[in-house]
Amino acid sequence: MNMKYIGAHVSASGGVENAPLNANKIGAKGFALFTKNQRQWEAKELTKESIDQFKKYMEEFGYNASHVLPHGSYLINLGNPDPLKREKSLNSLIGEMKRCYSLGLDRLNIHPGSHLKGYSEDECLKIIAQQVNKALGETTGVSIVLENTAGQGTNLGYKFEHIKQIIDLVEDKSRIGFCLDTCHAFVAGYDIRTEDEYNKTMDELESKIGFKYLMGVHVNDSKAELGSKKDRHHSIGEGFIGIDAFKFLMQDDRFNKVPMVLETIDDTIWDKEIEILNSFI
Repeated sequence: MNMKYIGAHVSASGGVENAPLNANKIGAKGFALFTKNQRQWEAKELTKESIDQFKKYMEEFGYNASHVLPHGSYLINLGNPDPLKREKSLNSLIGEMKRCYSLGLDRLNIHPGSHLKGYSEDECLKIIAQQVNKALGETTGVSIVLENTAGQGTNLGYKFEHIKQIIDLVEDKSRIGFCLDTCHAFVAGYDIRTEDEYNKTMDELESKIGFKYLMGVHVNDSKAELGSKKDRHHSIGEGFIGIDAFKFLMQDDRFNKVPMVLETIDDTIWDKEIEILNSFI
């Protein structure tokens, strides 16, 4: 049975409870959200009213935790060479994991981190893994989901091996996962445009990381070319990846039962994009 939870990264403006409401409006079976402002360190505590209403809408619209991929703040850098800034990132991550837990959600998606030229890639990956272990030790019930990146600047995670290196060093393997971003993979050099290239990339994902760790997908076309390391999302079928790759993705049973969310650039056509993706199943 091909079960796909296709949706989008919807707005939680005006309160987290609006996210499931907005997801339902566009016909989403899965969704992503920020549980706080992603560009600020501080966040107001979630109110009991907000939490209760969020859970009520989740139930009303038939969503559960496995349909939702909350996204962490862009400010978090677990690989920061500055120990004080790194600790600030760690505390922010722990705070967001606790927010997810209070909403009944079971995962939080983050970018692995950046070395900022402070040390080698390998050294930085070890430090990121240490922070992940600390965060898991301070929390319960919520998994950390590492997203592959475009490889801009000093960002790590653009190779599947980077994700694997971190996972290998994580003590609690039951609470670590992986999110595949199609645009990031493509601009990092992983081709998915033809059936052969798609299969080759997915075989590599299986051998380097393993689909057992898959906890989400960001479904994005790309405004930038293969291997360009430029993070520019485009609407489905409009970019350099093209439509075929998304057909392969939707017909691939390994992507069943995880949130598959659009972060494409035109939110006014998300409902149409969801329909298109569903039609490929």
